[in-house]
Amino acid sequence: MNIKSFINIFKNHCLNNNFEKSSFQKDLVIRLSKFTSHFNNKSSWLKRFFKSKEKNGYYIYGSVGVGKTMIINLYYEFITVNKKKYHFNQFMIDVHKFIHENQKKNHDNQNLLKKYADKLKSQYELIFLDEFQVTNIVDAMILGNLFDNIIKNNINVLITSNTSPENLYKDGLQRDQFLPFIKIIQNNIHIFELKGNLDFRKKDITQIDRFFSPNNSANQFKINQIFHTITKNRKKINKNLIVKGRKFELKNFYDGIARFDFNELCDKNIGAEDYIELAKICKFIVIDNLPNFSDQNINQQQRFITLIDILYEHKIKLMISCNVHIDKLESSNNLENVFKRTLSRIYQLTSPGN
Repeated sequence: MNIKSFINIFKNHCLNNNFEKSSFQKDLVIRLSKFTSHFNNKSSWLKRFFKSKEKNGYYIYGSVGVGKTMIINLYYEFITVNKKKYHFNQFMIDVHKFIHENQKKNHDNQNLLKKYADKLKSQYELIFLDEFQVTNIVDAMILGNLFDNIIKNNINVLITSNTSPENLYKDGLQRDQFLPFIKIIQNNIHIFELKGNLDFRKKDITQIDRFFSPNNSANQFKINQIFHTITKNRKKINKNLIVKGRKFELKNFYDGIARFDFNELCDKNIGAEDYIELAKICKFIVIDNLPNFSDQNINQQQRFITLIDILYEHKIKLMISCNVHIDKLESSNNLENVFKRTLSRIYQLTSPGN
């Protein structure tokens, strides 16, 4: 793997897609190119010894749309080692699933986390975790032990996040028990802030064809017209998704096209696993009556953020109705930072080019 080749891949990608390269992006690409040597010439025990003294990857953070995921995706395609890329939601689902499936044999969660890290080590030299964001106490309480074992197993990690390590799980319950995880990241992984104030993903968007506001009768008529047009040759199907014993009913499903009221998606006991199953069977989703957000509906907003992340990952087209324009959507205080990413993704998923 030639160091210059990844730099050239990045340059060509930006040129072909009319993206502006920032000096911070160039710096990160050079650093990742050099990091590639981490995987070369592993045969010498002396090199392996010095390799063990090196840091085990990069934690890349920055505001929405500065190119974190773009660069990581390019690097994932470039690097030729045993590797796995996860969206952070999917990674934690896999971890909890492993714990659940093995708890009957072993009630010691710490030992189970070691076994999970051993499982990763047996399969991969490098794992990618995109959109790292800790929002619940269940994840927060196990990440320290899990990453302690990942680092001890010398597994390399590339992480992207909108949040700096020291601000992860800020103001969360029992945050003092989460702090050892932050220390593990700071001591064992390079931390790189990808700066920039241009969201390159919104650069060429002059209108949003499928985000309708205000939510009045005229816009509802337009939405209904579009929905009728795209479903007219499809049969309405009664569809239920069953996830961990939960039934998720799709009342308006037309062979890959689904329509929901916001409350059907985000005001029930529904989570990432349900949304992943939904994304597997849909290519176009309509969400009616998206509300504005505040501290009063923070749980619904958290579900909506998770939903949009998963739809974005699966490249699902969206149509949304809302009382306020997307640029006027507000957020609960605790989710304000991560919600910027959600808004950027709504721009893309509802844009004319998507």
